Amino acid sequence: MTQTTNRIFDEFARLANDAAGVASGVRREVETMVRSQAERILRGMDVVTREEHEAVKEMAAKARDDSEKLAHRVAELEQLLKKRDESI
Repeated sequence: MTQTTNRIFDEFARLANDAAGVASGVRREVETMVRSQAERILRGMDVVTREEHEAVKEMAAKARDDSEKLAHRVAELEQLLKKRDESI
């Protein structure tokens, strides 16, 4: 009886282990399908990629920096003109 019980438990453990492996495989397959569908939908929506977004973000930061430098330079030149006009 003990040997039969052990065999039943061994078979049950093997079956549970196999089921866990199958479930893991199914989970990976579903994740792959969902990711693939999401990518397809996003491509159809003409959404920008992270790389494109980062590139534009860097361009905007540089443009903002350049604009601030130019504004500062214009203010300096206006001061020089004002001083020149006052001295004339």
